[in-house]
Amino acid sequence: MPVHIDAHAVVSPKAKLGDNIHIGPFSVVEDDVIIGDGTWIGPHVAVYNGTRLGKECKVHQGASVGNAPQDLKYQGEPTLLEVGDRVVVREGATLNRGTVENGRTVIGNNCLFMAYAHVAHDCVVGNNVILANCVALGGHVKLGNSVIIGGLTPVHQFCLVGENAMVGGGFRVVKDVPPYVLAGQEPLVFEGLNLLGLRRRNFTLKAIETLDVAYRLLYRSNLNVSQAVARIKEEVELLPEIQNVLDFVQKSKRGIISGRAHS
Repeated sequence: MPVHIDAHAVVSPKAKLGDNIHIGPFSVVEDDVIIGDGTWIGPHVAVYNGTRLGKECKVHQGASVGNAPQDLKYQGEPTLLEVGDRVVVREGATLNRGTVENGRTVIGNNCLFMAYAHVAHDCVVGNNVILANCVALGGHVKLGNSVIIGGLTPVHQFCLVGENAMVGGGFRVVKDVPPYVLAGQEPLVFEGLNLLGLRRRNFTLKAIETLDVAYRLLYRSNLNVSQAVARIKEEVELLPEIQNVLDFVQKSKRGIISGRAHS
């Protein structure tokens, strides 16, 4: 299939373009760029050196893809932004490449970044992630698969959000959010399992019920985290989902969000 480049676009002849690509008017594609088959780039988009866009992506008006990190330590070294397949980047969103510390920002497949969302340097974003409008990820943030973050939510640098977790809109993420949970309020707290998301993704009833038991120990038992982890290991069947929770808690450096206060 042919490549369609609008006459008003500026595309480097050094860029590597796949088949059936569309590049809209007034967009700029720099030298060290690779764009996969079937990707659509709208008008007024900037795709910078070090960008690797996968297949069948859609990048909308005014988005900035692969620009230099907003980090004072960055000294112009060559780094990458690696974006998977079927990723949608809406108007005005900004995806920055990595710094020398990690060398790359990595985004998985089937993600949606709504208008004005921001993914900072050295982030790692899993598959099927949705960032609503104006979500801002700080540097080195890691999001697991199928994470959803509501609009206007900032995520502090180095924070982790576990797979299948959902964070409500308009809150601040300053601690790690464990997998499979709903998080909301200010300051951010555990509000229960992400039941709707888990059911939509065909988690078994046994997995959901076992996760509920584990999280009741972690958040509703008046135990500290270490005590709750020990009880989970002793009393809860170690399904893969439970092991994911335990592994997440163990690797958390900022500490996990707290439980909801009881009146």
